[in-house]
This record gives sequence, C-alpha cells and structure tokens, in this order.
Amino acid sequence: MSCRKVKERVLECPAKPILKWAGGKTQLLGDLLSRLPKNYGCYIEPFFGGGALFFAVKPHRSVIADSNPELINVYRAVANNVDEVIACLADFQNTEEFYYEVRAQNWQGLLPEKAAARTIFLNRTCFNGLYRVNRKGQFNVPFGRYKNPKILDEETLRAASSLLREAKILCDDYKNVLKEHARPGDFVFLDPPYLPTSEYADFKRYTKEQFYEEDHIELANEVKRLHELGCHVILTNSNHPLVHKLYGQFEIEVVQTKRHISCNGKGRKGEDVIVTVHPKSRFNIRLVPRPLPEQALKYPPTRYMGSKSKILTEIWSVASQFDFDTAIDLFSGSGVVGYMFKSQGKAVVANDYMAMSATFNKAMIENNHFTLSTEEAEALLEPHQPVDCFVEKTFRGLYFSDADNRLIDILRANIKAMKNPYKRAIAMSALIRACLKKRPRGIFTYVGHRYDDGRRDLLLPFHVQFIKAVKAISNAVFDNGRQNKARHGDAMTLNVPERGLVYIDPPYYSPYSDNEYVRRYHFVEGLARDWQGVEIQENTATKKFKSYPTPFSSRKGAAHAFSILFKRFRESILVVSYSSNSQPTLDEMVALMSRYKDHVEVVPLDYKYSFGTHGHKVGDNRNDVQEYLFVGY
Repeated sequence: MSCRKVKERVLECPAKPILKWAGGKTQLLGDLLSRLPKNYGCYIEPFFGGGALFFAVKPHRSVIADSNPELINVYRAVANNVDEVIACLADFQNTEEFYYEVRAQNWQGLLPEKAAARTIFLNRTCFNGLYRVNRKGQFNVPFGRYKNPKILDEETLRAASSLLREAKILCDDYKNVLKEHARPGDFVFLDPPYLPTSEYADFKRYTKEQFYEEDHIELANEVKRLHELGCHVILTNSNHPLVHKLYGQFEIEVVQTKRHISCNGKGRKGEDVIVTVHPKSRFNIRLVPRPLPEQALKYPPTRYMGSKSKILTEIWSVASQFDFDTAIDLFSGSGVVGYMFKSQGKAVVANDYMAMSATFNKAMIENNHFTLSTEEAEALLEPHQPVDCFVEKTFRGLYFSDADNRLIDILRANIKAMKNPYKRAIAMSALIRACLKKRPRGIFTYVGHRYDDGRRDLLLPFHVQFIKAVKAISNAVFDNGRQNKARHGDAMTLNVPERGLVYIDPPYYSPYSDNEYVRRYHFVEGLARDWQGVEIQENTATKKFKSYPTPFSSRKGAAHAFSILFKRFRESILVVSYSSNSQPTLDEMVALMSRYKDHVEVVPLDYKYSFGTHGHKVGDNRNDVQEYLFVGY
C-alpha cells in the first residue's frame, strides 16, 4: 500500500468549512477521524459538499470534487482569488431586499470570485443554509431573517484558501473522478446523497442531486472496485436496509445523529451508518526476520555511498516472500545485494553504469570458481611490465604519497597483463578497495588528508591493504550452481527475457544533496576504466572527469526513468529502494508503479546513512531518514 503519514498541519487560523451544507459531517468528525488509516497516499473526496472532513484532516495531497458547478466555483475562487472574494463579500448587506436582488442574479454570468461571494452570501443568509434549485436550476431558498449572520469570515476564508490551493479541485461525476485518480493505498471518503428513511424523508427535498436506488447500487460496486484496487474507503449513509445489504461484507457501524433541517421537530434525530473498507491485500508483505546464510556475510564490507549492507535482512525478508529464480540487481553499486541473492541460490544479473561496480560484480557474482592466491597477489606488487607512471604524474600530491602512487601504477600495469578475466577482476577490485581504505572518508571530492581520523586503515601500508583485500575478495568467491552475469552498462537499456525479481536502487534525487557517484569516486572509477573514454578536467583541484549523464539527476528525469523501468519490467516482481527525502515523493512513486502493477505496497525502514554532509538542510535528523521498499507485483 501507499504510505503517507497523516499529519495535521498548524495554520494561523485552523481551517474549517466555509459553507453550511445539508448533510455536512461536522458532527460525525470524531467518529470519522478515529477510522482514518494511519498511512495513505492521496486523500480523495468526490462528494465534497461542505468538506468538513477535508478541513479537519488537512491532507498534504488531495483530490476534491463535486458535480455541482456552482459549489466547485466557490472552492476554486477561494483557492485562487481569496482577496477578491473577501472584497466582494465586504459589500453585501443582510437585508431582505438585497438578498432577493442577489438571489435573482445568474451566477454563471458573473466573474468567478463575484459568483463565489454570491454563493457564500446566500448560504449564510438563506433559510437554514440550504442549497435548493428549481427545475430551471435557479436558487429558490427564501431569506433566513437572521439578525446578525457572519457574512464575511475573513480568517476562515484565508485558512481555507491555504489548504485548498494544494488540492486538485474538480467538477465531475464521482465515477470519473475515482477512475482517473484513485490508486492503491489512497484514502477515499464517500458521502453521497443519503437513502431516505422515515426520519429522513424530508432531506431529499433540500438537495440538488437525485440519487436513486440504482445509483446506490452502482456506488456500492465502485466501492468494491476500490477495495480490490487496494484503497482505504470510508462511506457514510443513512441507516437504511439497502445500505446493510450492499456493504454487508465490510465494517458497518450505526451512529446517532441530529437532523438540523427536518420540518418535523420530532424527526430531527436520526441514525447514520459509517462503512469502513480496508484495502484488499492479496499478498501481505511483512518484515519477518529471516537470517541470511553465512555465505552472504562473507561479502567484504564497504563504506560505498548508498550501500544497502545494513538492510540486507529486510530486503531478503521482502524478496523471499515471492517465488523467483532470477534476480536482477539493476543498479548494483557495491554489489552487496546481488551477492546476497547469489548466496540464496538465485541466478543473478548484476548491472551498473560504473566500471568499478561492474568489476566488483565480475569478481564476486559472475565468478563462481577463480580466486587469487597470496603468492599471485604479492607478485603483482613487483614491476614485471612497463609502467606508464600515469597516476604518479597526474595525481601527485592529491590523494596518496608518491610511493603509493608508484605502487598503484605498478599494480595497474601488472593487472592489465593478466589473462584470466576473473583473476583480473579480483586484482582490480582489491586495488580499488585498497585505495578506498587508504582514503579518509573513502571519497575523492577533496585533496589532502584533512579528514584523517587516525583509523587503523589509514595507518596500514598500501601493499598490506591490497593483500588484505585480495584475501577478502577471494574468500567471497563461491559457486551457487547458477550462471550469473555482471554487466557494465546503462540500466535503461538492459533487456532480460526471463521473468524474475528486479531490485532497483538508483541514485536518489534530492534537492538537498547530490547523487553523483562519479564525483565522489572518480579516481577509483578511473582505475577501473584505466581512464579510457573519460575526459579529465585539468582545471579542477581534484582532477575529476565529467560525470556520466543520468536521468536521475533531476526530479522530472527520475520520474520519467522510473516509468520506463517499471514498464520494461512489468512482467517481473519489482522491489525498489528509495529514501524519504528523495524525489519523486512516496505518493508519486506509488502512482508510477501502479500504472504497471496490480498491487503496490510500501515497506518503511528506519535507516541511517554511513556518512553525509547535508543533514542540517533537512531538519535536525542529520543522516536519519526513512528508507522505503516499494514492492510491485
């Protein structure tokens, strides 16, 4: 399901309904709010009326609608031109003569803000705040004769305007609204014209809409569709036998209410029903602890940006609830997730556009048999091939000592001459890991050693780090009896014919931070590529090269890329890692995935990133965020 936390925002003046409305739900708010789901995506209310629940909940994302164009004009005008509406209302007078003069106006011939002010004025000064029209569609409720009605409530209008500006306001039939906008995990509140009961018989005379028995049957079918789709639904109606018949499979509770507009004083007490519909889940995803096999824990630890080593158990807890043979790790990064799938006996395709990641995958995921002995590793430390001194000359004084730079060049030359591609991948992976271990914070966005914290890794000689890395990587090599594949390429172009599980952990786009892996790891990425096909920017202090183009560098690009990937892998199980401080937002991600998957669920995880420098920009949480696993099937 979608996972939007319900939060009441604090406004200068609490938002509340701006119209009195027959059948308004103010008196039922306590009962309704207690039934709202704790988490949901979009708030949708297609029979909006006075909007009491909407103004009480103050949803961050919403679609509100009604088939009454005059009513919708009020909300649009207050949302977009509240100052003009207020100015118009300031001129209105509470006199019978003025009332009938205004009532005689055709609202459709007025400017939207003047028409809105007219509707509000009539609502505040007419008899009992009713909305009733004749067969010609003309408002015909008589003057209310109130001594001092509050025609202009500026604070309430401004508070409502702030909330309404964030809503999508539609004038349409409820079926069209729900068809176009309801998605799995959304919350839908339905308050249709009520079925008549004995104490309720007069109410239908005061409503514009006519809802007959067949209309209620159609609505019930729509509610069942929303249930199947995976939406949360709350519906209100009168305590009528047909309501119990139509919604008997769901939770129904009868509540006592007061009728404020019945002509029969004895009939002003009534009974409403509240129908609560929970989303249907054909597959209940739970984080049931599932210990990882010992082999999965042999993957060499890394401080790689965005590595999912800390949540491997949770990822497997979700993935293991599905039946699949092939796992595609589309943005493999450190390779730890793909390796975990390999340790679970899956045939793994590990892909990444970074050459260093593809090298890790070649060494430990595609490779089932070959290791590099200590003797072979030590031999690589001695000059056996011509050395071009590229690192020593290009990066002198930037990241490592002259001696370490020379050793890196020796290792580069010897690794390049190795004939076995898997042993070559192990050696290059070990060289990359040694560089990362010997670098304070493991990144290359600065020069010098100002972040030296005295860690033991920084004190060990470079050649010792290299040998240790070779041993760790060789120890991680094993045969899972499957043909695994490491691919170096763009995830957007990967085509895999087999259906399986696709794990997607792309660069996270956030306006508060960058997601440029190349900028952070350009030196070791250059090692993996031997600086072939890249352009070093000589004018930069770090001698970095241009980052690879990626659609995930902007909000719009990321949303488009996700849509393409979800469509391409729509026949597979989708598991997507994404962060709460990234964009597209949670709701947008659910909506994108829902286009191609019948069911979408969101599993929230508490997660702390290994390092970060931008936590102060998103609150006082530093690096604490909520990591989401979006699951589509």
